[in-house]
Amino acid sequence: MTIEEMNKIKTELGFSYMKIAEISGLPLSTVQKVLGGITKSPRHETLKALEKALCPVPRADSVRQSSSSEKSPYQERSASFREADHPDSDDKYYYDPASYGRSFGMVREALPEYGSSPKKQGDYTISDYLNMPDDIRVELIDGVIFDMGAPILRHQVIAGRLYYRITQFIDAHGGSCIPFIAPVDVQLDCDEKTMVQPDVLIVCDPQKYREGKIFGAPDFAAEVISPSTRRKDYILKLKKYFDAGVKEYWIIDPSKERVIVYNFTEEAPLDVTMYSFEDKVPMALYNGDLVIDFTDIKHALQKLET
Repeated sequence: MTIEEMNKIKTELGFSYMKIAEISGLPLSTVQKVLGGITKSPRHETLKALEKALCPVPRADSVRQSSSSEKSPYQERSASFREADHPDSDDKYYYDPASYGRSFGMVREALPEYGSSPKKQGDYTISDYLNMPDDIRVELIDGVIFDMGAPILRHQVIAGRLYYRITQFIDAHGGSCIPFIAPVDVQLDCDEKTMVQPDVLIVCDPQKYREGKIFGAPDFAAEVISPSTRRKDYILKLKKYFDAGVKEYWIIDPSKERVIVYNFTEEAPLDVTMYSFEDKVPMALYNGDLVIDFTDIKHALQKLET
């Protein structure tokens, strides 16, 4: 396998250099130098380790079919968010222990270099999260650490323009709510097992701003989908935001040019509306008075392609 082929697979899987280093067991600097083309003649053992790390894994649904018929705890917990109930019916979104790590962008099981002792996924706490190196972007959800990697350009364009439009509206109307753009830590459940970083969020309760973090559910959260966060944002965060009390959740999928809006208010607990990048999307949090024109965002993204 050539370096070019490896980089193509890396992009398709949405893997960061750090994640490849964790899977392959190679030093991060070695992975960066080889895949970045700096090392012109890498060792045969290094190439084999990279090939093994980048081998595609079976989809969650295919693994599920080949396993026993007994339901996993992940499948039980997410019963209301399975494929049949989700508007994204052309993809398979399941919790499956056999493929849970790769599918959801998890960091590998034990990370002894980040703490005093090795831990298993599900056992990590906010203390472990805070001890992560500053150059590594992760999220902690129910004790599981997820590698986020660096956002790509179109991700930044979408999140930046959405945040700017929200800020404009709130400033113009003298609103008390405050918008934020990632990275900002949100201790979603106010426990020691979850810390997320929504791409864009709005918080209206000033008592939730503490110690440079947000404690509790934001009123609004938006996630811009990337290959490495796709299943996590569509399924895991959807359930977490719903359970935590987020009022409105937007999933923005640039590859499919669509916006899925979930209104989690008591009047409409599972109100879901799908828009395209040709639409003007109203925000329920502001009774539809705040509208995001995604045609503007689409034109901005097209500039990246010229």
